Amino acid sequence: MDQHQVPIYQILKQLNETNPTSFHVPGHKNGDVFPAYARSHFDAILKMDMTEIPGLDDLHAPTESIAEAEKLAAAFFRTEHTFFLVGGSTAGNLAMILATCNAGDEVIVQRNSHKSIMNGLELSGASPVFIAPEYDAIVGRYTSPSIDTLDKALQSHSDAKAVILTYPDYFGKTYNIKGMIELAHHHHIPVLVDEAHGVHFSLGGPFPAPALALGADVVVQSAHKMAPAMTMASYLHMKSTFVSKERIAHFLQMIQSSSPSYPLMASLDIARSFLATMTKETMTDILESVEQVREALEAPDNWDIHLSDDPLKLTLHVKQGFSAKEIANLFEKEGVYPELVTDDQILFIHGLAPFQKRNRLIKIVKSVCEQLKNNVNHATIEVTGLFTHPIQELALSYQAMNRLQTIQVPFHEGAGYIAAEAIIPYPPGIPLILKGETITAAHIEAIEYMLKQGVRIQQREDGIKVYRNKGEVNT
Repeated sequence: MDQHQVPIYQILKQLNETNPTSFHVPGHKNGDVFPAYARSHFDAILKMDMTEIPGLDDLHAPTESIAEAEKLAAAFFRTEHTFFLVGGSTAGNLAMILATCNAGDEVIVQRNSHKSIMNGLELSGASPVFIAPEYDAIVGRYTSPSIDTLDKALQSHSDAKAVILTYPDYFGKTYNIKGMIELAHHHHIPVLVDEAHGVHFSLGGPFPAPALALGADVVVQSAHKMAPAMTMASYLHMKSTFVSKERIAHFLQMIQSSSPSYPLMASLDIARSFLATMTKETMTDILESVEQVREALEAPDNWDIHLSDDPLKLTLHVKQGFSAKEIANLFEKEGVYPELVTDDQILFIHGLAPFQKRNRLIKIVKSVCEQLKNNVNHATIEVTGLFTHPIQELALSYQAMNRLQTIQVPFHEGAGYIAAEAIIPYPPGIPLILKGETITAAHIEAIEYMLKQGVRIQQREDGIKVYRNKGEVNT
């Protein structure tokens, strides 16, 4: 197939060139009804923001340009079928869980998964069995579960309906997911993968292999994270004898809007073509640029730079005595915005094109380091004891939680209660405490430390909702 083709974009462009008259939604009427003060920024995209008029196809029953675009994507990503998502990887994660799991079904889930995975489990009513990630002292954070932990979980929960994994992690680190997939398939269990940060792995070396090529059954990718697609534009890929394409499609049409965004779908079309037609020369230029950016970021007195399995991810490991949040704030004051800040790490993501502002970045790094000379020491804690049980189930089922009353308690009083809400530092959106999990002293210590370090937690910062009395119902 000709991967230069972009059928959704092309049909939108052709229709726009006819200067159509709108007596249909959306209400901005191809940009004619729009405030003048914002028109200069929105005008071009509004002309492409159309609805399901003849010729534009229907995302939920595609037969024309959308169907052709999805076939082109399936050919490039080497899938049996690729669905376009306009609700982010969240929509794909929810759909793949709902398509494979029913209420009460056991599901083996990587503990440090995105909140959308946890929400999908709750919506399905499944009974999750969590496998804890290992702490990697080299990178200073929890990464992935071990294959031994998965093996033990499969041995004791052989009726599980799915294994759900995250690959790569937010920082671009990978692991032996191929071995895990083969292990799950030996038990005739499908593997669902949240690969939100790996759409560019399909380019091949020097990037790691994508999960689908390693045998995964369903893979969800955020095209907007690493490819030139608009925010929320994502893919769901299938290549499975275990999972029904029809069930995936059924739940996607339930979860996603009945009025999907054509600019988002066109950007998915364009992003696929961009990846599929990238030359080796361009990739060489990108990797040279990555090395130049790494050199520009060097500040050995203040942080070390760790490269990841994904060469586009560069992480500053802030040295003891400095605050990652304060360093990130200094960068932001200079107009440089990193992707993610934890208590002691700052993630920078290089794009799929050579970086053009290296000299400016060098000056900004010098400025940041100069301002850090009078920095005072900040306390640190060990975060290696958060996940004490390699294999863990919730203290309450989702069905039981729906029948219990909740109260709010201050964080420092939370240990021993069962959480009635997840506590989620964002980004990366991975729950520190799960809804239905017993809160430990280590959880509380980690939360209070993160708040002091300026890490943003999506929930309130003055306490946590818990269940008043877990003994009120039979779990």
